[in-house]
Amino acid sequence: MTLTGAAEATGTGAGAARPAPVIRGRGPWQLVWARLRRDPVAIGAAATIVMLTAMAVAAPAIAHAVGHGPDDQYHDIGLTTAGLPVGPSRRFLLGTDNLGRDLLVRIAYGARISLLVGVVATMLATAAGVAVGLLAGYFGGTVDLLLARFMDVVLSFPYLLVAIALVSVFHPTLTISITVIAFFSWAAIGRIVRGQTLSIREQEYIEAARSLGSGTLRIMFAEILPNLVAPVIVLATLLIPTAIVFEATLSFLGLGVVPPTPTWGGMLSDSLSFYQVAWWFPLFPGLALLVTTLAFNLLGDSVRDALAPVEGG
Repeated sequence: MTLTGAAEATGTGAGAARPAPVIRGRGPWQLVWARLRRDPVAIGAAATIVMLTAMAVAAPAIAHAVGHGPDDQYHDIGLTTAGLPVGPSRRFLLGTDNLGRDLLVRIAYGARISLLVGVVATMLATAAGVAVGLLAGYFGGTVDLLLARFMDVVLSFPYLLVAIALVSVFHPTLTISITVIAFFSWAAIGRIVRGQTLSIREQEYIEAARSLGSGTLRIMFAEILPNLVAPVIVLATLLIPTAIVFEATLSFLGLGVVPPTPTWGGMLSDSLSFYQVAWWFPLFPGLALLVTTLAFNLLGDSVRDALAPVEGG
């Protein structure tokens, strides 16, 4: 046997066969995560939300660092001799409000209210909307008729009148704000979930599950609900900024959290009489509200684009 032949026989030559590379498949959610990681808009929006959340969590630390509490009023150094707010300086980085309170600290504490209301109200609205939409779409008939009309009634209500009525009966609180926002938000999710369920229940695999003896609850929660996850995630992501603006509107009108608890809407309301002489007073709370809602909206759009193949598939 020649040297070349021996090398080929032992597999040590240059032409020796190499193992084929292992190809691993990726699931739909892995593909979604990969798309989001490649999306600079999604990364920027997520980073902004993380920073806002960190600011809200660290609000007490910020107050301790600057030495100003959220409700501390500095009439001697926080207001001018004319009683006007003091502009941004080394002592007050973002200036003061009409009572001489530190805007930076109050904006940080206001982020707590906005994010809490946005997330909690969205969770409640999503849970209610999915439950009602799933029931209406799956059972159809009279159940669908009653629930669909109920959703239409909720969507047609003027939410500000209901909020005013609730505040006239109960004192304005954080719980009332969350309840009002969740009540007027779930119906939009419910209608979309109902439409998706009406389409999914006619699919062949649902008929196969019925023929195999699957019960109603198993079909609803094991066959239909997993296919609603993608659109529900998109809706919930886009609902959070709507809830935050909703809360800011209630606070702006005096129907939200009771002062002196800092809220962005309340700060904007207080600044109406000072925007010509204290530009920082409406600017910084307004920027906080704008950046927050914009970040959540951009993230929601990116999530929707990333989930589009999953929804279609």
